[in-house]
Amino acid sequence: MKLNKPKFWDVKNSFISILLYPFSFLVLLYICIKKKLIIHKDLNIPIVCVGNIYLGGTGKTPTSIFLAKELLKLGKNPVIIRKFYQSHKDEYELIKKQFGNILVNKNRVDAIQEAKEKNYDSVILDDGFQDYKIKKNSSILCFNYNQLIGNELVIPAGPLREGLSSLKLADIVLINGGKNNAFEKKILNINQNLEIFYSHYKPTNIEDFKNKKLLAVAGIGNPINFFQLIEDNSLKIEKKIIFPDHYEFTEEEVIDIVEEAKNKNYHIITTEKDYFKIKNLTNEKINFLKISLEIHEKKRFLKAVSKIYD
Repeated sequence: MKLNKPKFWDVKNSFISILLYPFSFLVLLYICIKKKLIIHKDLNIPIVCVGNIYLGGTGKTPTSIFLAKELLKLGKNPVIIRKFYQSHKDEYELIKKQFGNILVNKNRVDAIQEAKEKNYDSVILDDGFQDYKIKKNSSILCFNYNQLIGNELVIPAGPLREGLSSLKLADIVLINGGKNNAFEKKILNINQNLEIFYSHYKPTNIEDFKNKKLLAVAGIGNPINFFQLIEDNSLKIEKKIIFPDHYEFTEEEVIDIVEEAKNKNYHIITTEKDYFKIKNLTNEKINFLKISLEIHEKKRFLKAVSKIYD
């Protein structure tokens, strides 16, 4: 059973986090041993990894798609690689729709070998920062301004997949949201060579939802970010329904949502990722918020990423 993200993950010095800290220590120990034992493989193709250390909801996939499109414009032939998980089919479909070139495999190394056989000239790993056996030419870590690093603890006491020291292995940090000087200083103290960039999501179909009472449905890592984006664009949400990330909707659940919307004259709005999971479970039209990822200092960002070809 999938659960929603615990609230205490974003609260420092919570009682539950303190209780769970010994388990987080064991996770850190396991990661440390794993890093020392695994042999890095140089796969002889430029690889940029778009990853995170905060568990879910940081914008890896939109960033990977943005990067793939921009590298294509620069005359490159990139492919996005994802590790196969049964519950992530929504994201694979989203990538296929928005970019096209995607390889999915239970083993990322095998997918990279396939990319070479298919004459792609570069790889974008959508997730995979924690796949230590792959030698990356560049690693981008994504953060969201609303959560950043939460309570700074590793799972299960906190939301981090590994400790902050892992920033030493990154080249670029991309923060979705407003500027945060304190956070910049914190991460630069860990790795002074980090290049830091900012981004934001720009809705492209806001007019479709103007002057409508909205029922917002989200099954993503940090649904609060989706709801905030809607409200920041002067739209009113009458009701919010939250499901866990990568949630597999049932037909009954979707029918209930549709019926409630009809009865209360609500207009359903969901994420594009959730749309791919919902659309085949109802004959009713479901609308999703279309977004465009805008990266500030885009030319400098692409120049930093393009170093993988040097």
